[in-house]
Amino acid sequence: MSTSQPSLRICLVSYRSNPYCGGQGVYIRHLARALADLGHRVHVLSGEPAPILDDDIGLTVLPGLDLYSPETMENGAAYSRLKDPLNFSEWWINSTLGYPEPFAFGVRARRFFEAEGHRFDIIHDNQSLSWGLLSVSRKIPTVATIHHPMTRDRDIAVMSTRNLWKRARAMRWYSFIGMQKRVARKLPAVITVSNVSKHDIASDFGVSSDRLHVIPIGIDTSRFFPLPEVPKDPLRIIVTNSADSPLKGLYYLMHAVSAMKDEREVRLTVIGKPKEGGIVQRLVSSLGLSDVVEFTGRVSDRRLVHEYARASVAVVPSLYEGFGLPVGEAMACGVPVVCTDGGALPEVAGDAARIVPAGDVQALKDGLSELLDDRDVADGFARKGADRVHRRFVWKRTAEETVDVYRRVMNRH
Repeated sequence: MSTSQPSLRICLVSYRSNPYCGGQGVYIRHLARALADLGHRVHVLSGEPAPILDDDIGLTVLPGLDLYSPETMENGAAYSRLKDPLNFSEWWINSTLGYPEPFAFGVRARRFFEAEGHRFDIIHDNQSLSWGLLSVSRKIPTVATIHHPMTRDRDIAVMSTRNLWKRARAMRWYSFIGMQKRVARKLPAVITVSNVSKHDIASDFGVSSDRLHVIPIGIDTSRFFPLPEVPKDPLRIIVTNSADSPLKGLYYLMHAVSAMKDEREVRLTVIGKPKEGGIVQRLVSSLGLSDVVEFTGRVSDRRLVHEYARASVAVVPSLYEGFGLPVGEAMACGVPVVCTDGGALPEVAGDAARIVPAGDVQALKDGLSELLDDRDVADGFARKGADRVHRRFVWKRTAEETVDVYRRVMNRH
């Protein structure tokens, strides 16, 4: 590192960093590694669940109630912990159908930085956008990443049902967005991962474009790569999302697979496990897909790469994505991709995937059928996809551009 550009003491902040599902834990893990590889000292401040990090990267976990873990959801929060006013507030917001984690974590983070803030040159918040972090930003230079504005999740959740009670519940759940909007407008810089997200954050959150910096996420090609020795199942499709959220588009994918199974012995591997009794499980049952759809449960990266290698096509049916890691990871594994035009997915896919309209069952069916039937077209997409990942989505570049934003904010603070 140049002597004119000294190493930085960086604290990455993430209120929820699940290492096995969702993009936040993946982002924190790989950005921390890439920043450390550039010579910076990196510490992660996380809520539960915590990320998986290398030994040379510091980690502080701020325990909350972890209300969405299977154990807590089954047994409830311990009564003794509710004597703490913040814990009670977190429990009460959740009990009244709100989502308390960003707010509650922000209070805990503020307390941490009041005692330990002198250790850091820059704080980088990963989408908590909480009042507590805003308070800290007045003393320590702070930037935030917004992968996409949660208004998009809320709007799709509301529009996906005609039930007035369910609509009201969705509005209540996403009520934390008001806090996130106000905090985002006051931060000196916001990093986002695509031009679509930049436009939507400016529109929905009111953040001025000159404070928004587009830095695409990298794809870890040391973890995601082709396994040519693994035999492919010519009729197997893989999707790496099992969430019941309407945003993820599994409703449309299940209907597309249902239409396909009358024409061929198609098989769908779903990485993960859906919510017990949720819409995905009900769809599998009602559409008669029990013999067609396989749920893997939680898997390691190694198992995931093996599942990609077995598949002939990967599909990303989301209605909206701020970036779309599954597209990049499938392409890195040499698997041809069918994805929708939801959000930033076309930015990631470019001309290296078959892109279909979001929420269109017939188009999804046709795109999948084409790649299953025409190996020349499928192989062409696979080659283009692997080349695109290696050229455009590199974590080292992500880290370098992120540090440039840090230094600009520090110089103005």
